[in-house]
Amino acid sequence: MTAIAKITAKGQTTIPRAIRAALKAKPGDLLAWEVTAGGRVEVRRVQPMDVEYLRALEGTLSEWAEDEEAYRDL
Repeated sequence: MTAIAKITAKGQTTIPRAIRAALKAKPGDLLAWEVTAGGRVEVRRVQPMDVEYLRALEGTLSEWAEDEEAYRDL
């Protein structure tokens, strides 16, 4: 499915009805946006439990990058 929406000068957009229906999204829901390595953007509706998990995980991400750099040559 493809839908097109315009971005306003404030960086806002309206999520097309068909996309909202596919996501089962309603007013007040949270959406997670992810940019893949290939430059594609994926969006999904976030469950309340997911938000707490993502917040807990967020603080450790820089630590993972440091570990990867430190252990790269092993």
